[in-house]
Amino acid sequence: MAETVLTNPGHSTARLEGWRGIAADWASDQRAFKNVSWGKAMMWIFLLSDTFIFSCFLLSYMTARMSTTVPWPNPSEVFALNIAGNHIPLILIAIMTFVLISSSGTMAMAVNFGYRRDRVRTAALMLATAAFGATFVGMQAFEWTKLIMEGVRPWGNPWGAPQFGASFFMITGFHGTHVTIGVIFLIAIARKVLRGDFDVERRGFFTSRKGYYEIVEIMGLYWHFVDLVWVFIFAFFYLW
Repeated sequence: MAETVLTNPGHSTARLEGWRGIAADWASDQRAFKNVSWGKAMMWIFLLSDTFIFSCFLLSYMTARMSTTVPWPNPSEVFALNIAGNHIPLILIAIMTFVLISSSGTMAMAVNFGYRRDRVRTAALMLATAAFGATFVGMQAFEWTKLIMEGVRPWGNPWGAPQFGASFFMITGFHGTHVTIGVIFLIAIARKVLRGDFDVERRGFFTSRKGYYEIVEIMGLYWHFVDLVWVFIFAFFYLW
């Protein structure tokens, strides 16, 4: 545990232990955040606040599921597809998860090439990431359409507990909105990278100082967060 020594002329030395000591160390350090850019700091603060929101949604879902007296629908049956006469559970969700996790790989490579100032590969990998994200959203739209056609509504569903519909549309809809926004920004930033805005310092939104591709890394932080959240949604909503 951390210990902080407080000294004053003419007074005895006092030590702060535990979390109070850690807080005092950081509060007294004037250099702790001087090397952190404004963009990165603000993105981390946004992601932290978004973490609280998604946590509240998932906790509400678990509370609703454990407290209801009406049987909860079986995800393996609700999210199954009939392909070539075969009833395959969770096949669409598995593909969606594979697509979104794969997009994290292309985004990581885009960040790598961004700091190498390789405009073409950075832009291409960002567009590939956007394509993965758009594919995910398209499959989610198909999933929504299928369930709506089968009678699922925010106030009820034909398979049991009425809270299922509200939980499904709220959680997956909020996450899908994040993915959609991410796709839009990926395309916008990729366009700026490809035409050399960061090399000539062309004036405009999201343009950093000349030769600096930090915005690509900031975009990567957002995208990896969206992918990580989906892992929890997949585990809690589709596998439980």
